[in-house]
Amino acid sequence: MVTISLCMIVKNEEAVLGRCLDCVKDVVDEIIIVDTGSTDSTKNIAGQYTSRIYDFPWQDDFSAARNASFSHATQDYILWLDADDILEPEQAIKLQRLKETLPSDTDVVMMRYHTAFDSQNRPTYSYFRERLLRNHAGFRWVGAVHEAIPTKGNIRYEEIAVSHRKLAQPDSMRNLRIFEKMLRQPKGLDTRQQFYYGRELCFHEQYERAAQVLGAFLEQPDAWVENKIEACRLLSTCRRAAGQPRQALMHLFQSFLYDTPRAEICCAIGSHFFEDSQWEPAAFWYSTALTCTRRDLQGGFIQEDCYGYLPCLQLCVCYDRMGQWKRAAQYNEQAAAYKPGDPLVEQNRLYFCSRLNSQVTATDSAGGER
Repeated sequence: MVTISLCMIVKNEEAVLGRCLDCVKDVVDEIIIVDTGSTDSTKNIAGQYTSRIYDFPWQDDFSAARNASFSHATQDYILWLDADDILEPEQAIKLQRLKETLPSDTDVVMMRYHTAFDSQNRPTYSYFRERLLRNHAGFRWVGAVHEAIPTKGNIRYEEIAVSHRKLAQPDSMRNLRIFEKMLRQPKGLDTRQQFYYGRELCFHEQYERAAQVLGAFLEQPDAWVENKIEACRLLSTCRRAAGQPRQALMHLFQSFLYDTPRAEICCAIGSHFFEDSQWEPAAFWYSTALTCTRRDLQGGFIQEDCYGYLPCLQLCVCYDRMGQWKRAAQYNEQAAAYKPGDPLVEQNRLYFCSRLNSQVTATDSAGGER
């Protein structure tokens, strides 16, 4: 059985740190906490779980802090979590089983990261992240913000999920401030950072500047294909916000230059036509979304609803608008297969029950008159 060091960086996390450590303390062999300047009871809470607590002055650099936490690890592998992450009980059991069975030649274990959820607590946004790494194998975090670890060696993908369950919104401008500080330095932003800077600008509704940054990013020869596709979707958001629907649509089609269609893009194209009440082309693109294969192992951001539930629900609406109520009801039932008990699906069932019964009654009446 391998041993695991849990390495975390924290600051003012008194509301969530205990929750995080409770879910994993029985699986890991060592807990290392690097505090970057807490002024609340974070360190006191951490002290209930470990004596391995270290101070690290915040430098506007997440990688520097995370690498400091890794430097204190003494076990075979390093697991990293944020304070507002949790492992649900069944996921902690899976991690324990992996710990007992992990082949000794493994360098990196990629695990799912769920970062958004629907009203019934089902994940709607997820991607794989480098989560468990061999200690003393030279793995280092890079990037002051939206940091990552370049992986190498024997990489395994495991169906173990970490859930990001934040209770409070972080400083919304923090990442932008860090990026803009980096822009003032001689080194500037590398290609990956340029993408994330553009994404941050888009999230903060600075659409014109975001479009400039993302457009320049797409010209970079070393840009990662998954980021290129996402950049096209973000550019579409920027153009639509600027009242340029044609350009918005063209950016979505531009994503097809980089790889086969993603369901996220097809749903966005469907939404373009849907909003203009063009039901047939909208239905075409939602139907196309249903044919798209998920590519989780390529590391891109996955909007899970786009691979089934959302296109089925939208097809239901499209065919309802076209008066094809039986077909619309069938798509509603397909949506139900993805999300049993969904309130929208249940509402639609009542609507179609009334609509189809009325249609049958009208047909019977017409037949009787003959």
